[in-house]
Amino acid sequence: MSKRLVILSDIWGCKKGLWITSYLGYLQSYFDITFYDCRELGYVDMKVNTADELHNAFLDGGMEAAVQNLLKKEQEPAHYLTFCAGSTIAWKAALKGLPIQSLYAISPFGLQASLDKPDILVNLLYGEYQNITPSEKRSSEEGLILETIPKFGYELYTDEKIIQKVCLDLLESNFNIQYQYMEVS
Repeated sequence: MSKRLVILSDIWGCKKGLWITSYLGYLQSYFDITFYDCRELGYVDMKVNTADELHNAFLDGGMEAAVQNLLKKEQEPAHYLTFCAGSTIAWKAALKGLPIQSLYAISPFGLQASLDKPDILVNLLYGEYQNITPSEKRSSEEGLILETIPKFGYELYTDEKIIQKVCLDLLESNFNIQYQYMEVS
């Protein structure tokens, strides 16, 4: 039986999501994958087209709607690969009982203010230029695995080098598959 992997999109959902096909291509042979568009989960109007409008839509009820919808849809334990808003949705859902085995969260927003942490393995991946990463001290105290990639910003997860790194990290942690890849710098 394949391991389950739930993937939650970034704030743009499928609208700017061609990069997600690379993740699916690398991982589909190893995982039983379920993909969610966060805009759809949060009932965010598809006419919203700017980053500020999207951010506000998620803060004005979209985030909570997405959390509730994810809790309804996902009843079986799974590993989670999440991006941006999807990371925050999975984190909040885990705190409300979502059966998450592990969370690999890339460029999450709003977590630095969260005082609670889900009782699961959490990998947080940020770009150096995001300026919103949790402190190293707090992360080690909370048992989070924090990694900051130099010379990358908020949408680092769309870069092919990062895609390969993340996929290899997931394969190594779930299947003990060891590959060599170029260091990202």
